Parts: sequence; structure tokens; C-alpha cells
Amino acid sequence: MSAVLELDRAAVAVAGRTIWSGVSLQVQAGEFVAILGPNGVGKSTLLKAVLGLTPLSGGAMTVLGDRPGHVNGRIGYLPQRRAFDPNTRVRGVDIVRLGLDGDRWGVPLPGRLAGSAGRRARERVEEVIALVGAGAYAGRPIGQCSGGEQQRLLIAQALIRGPELLVLDEPLDSLDVTNQASVSALIRDVCRSQNVAVLLVAHDVNPILPYLDQVIYLAHGGAVMGPPEEVITADTLTMLYGTPIDVLRDRAGRLVVVGQPDAHAEHR
Repeated sequence: MSAVLELDRAAVAVAGRTIWSGVSLQVQAGEFVAILGPNGVGKSTLLKAVLGLTPLSGGAMTVLGDRPGHVNGRIGYLPQRRAFDPNTRVRGVDIVRLGLDGDRWGVPLPGRLAGSAGRRARERVEEVIALVGAGAYAGRPIGQCSGGEQQRLLIAQALIRGPELLVLDEPLDSLDVTNQASVSALIRDVCRSQNVAVLLVAHDVNPILPYLDQVIYLAHGGAVMGPPEEVITADTLTMLYGTPIDVLRDRAGRLVVVGQPDAHAEHR
């Protein structure tokens, strides 16, 4: 089976400084993969490289069997964001519809709204809204939806074209603990039911840890990929950082990384 994403000794440099190098990894269809690591190690830069927005400075990358940036129509993307202003009146259902035809100029012609194309579009919007469990509030103005509800609607927007790869940049960052767990479970369910590979950047592994297949841990200019229990260990992180790192578990069994040095903050 061909990998959805494959890096072979890949490297990225920004403003003449190497962010990471020698990165080799594979992501398969239907895998839920988190990109972890401290601020400044290039997590978001990795997503930009996948989308073809940041070129490699070395090595090679294949995305859905092609070069980065050539298959973005087959990728669903949710960038970093802040919550919508409470006064935003655009409905959730319209936010989802933008993922289908929001890249076109103007508004749909009346004939298109009433014709078979318009009917198929409405059916697809309803389908993905049901998929993320947002039917009860999709008709509300997006500004009146909670943070978790907004995030579900934005995930529906990213899914509406039936992507093979879903790229999510810190989708849990502005959510409370309950919504973090709920959205994490949703992403895992979508991953399984739609056979979509998910690449998700996160600061904290705890909310998503029960749902992950693999983690990519970036640090000290390199990366390690594997199951969470194999990557988030004292030995592996000590090797990545080049300094002693301890990995502990609290009473709830959550992983705690102790002793990691600060990274440069200008790249994420």
C-alpha cells in the first residue's frame, strides 16, 4: 500500500537556518498521527511543507503519490485560528458550504441553487454536518456557537470535498478539557469511518493520547516517529534533545515530560 505521506531525509531551512533535517517517516491511509514537540521546533512548518507552502531544503517528500502542493485538492486543511467574534452572523451551515465552493468568486446563480448541482451540494453539506454531529446547531450564527461546536463545523468544512488527508494545526488549542476529548474522539472516528489519514499538530498529547496510532516528535532539529508508548520515553527524548529528559506518569496515567529545554520561539 502506498503511503499517504512519505519523507526521505527531508530538511527545511527558514531565513538561512535549518529548522529540521534528516527526517524520514511514513503515514498510511486511515492513520491518526500527532506532531508533537516544544514551541519553535517546526511543527507547523512541517504542515506547510506538506501543503507545498514551504519548500524543502534537502531530501524528498511525497504527498498522495505526488509532489507537495500538487494535490492540495485532495487535502482537507484546518489552520490555526481564534474563536469567531460573538457578533459574527454567518450561519454554521454556510461556513461548512464555504469548504465546497468558497474559492469561487461571486454568489451561486439562482438556477444553480435550484438545479441538480445545487441539490448535490446541499446534500453533501448535510452529510458532513451529520458526520461531525453538528446538526443541532449548524443553523445558528457561528458566533453564537461554543468553541467545541465551532471546531466541529470547521472540521466539517475541511471534510466536505472528501479528502484523503486531513491536516489540522492545533485544533484543540482554544478548547476546554471536555471539548478537547470530544473533538479528539470525533477526529479518530472520522479517521476510521472515512479511511482518512489525519496529521494533527498539538502542544499537549494527553487529550489525544488514547486515540493516536502514531506520533511524530520533533526536537533538536530532528524527528522520531512511532507508537506513543515507544516514542514518548526518556531514552528517545534524551536522544532527540541531546540532554537528559525524564518521562513520568501522574496518578491518572498521563505522560509528563520533565527537563525539556526551551526551543527557539520564532518558528513553530
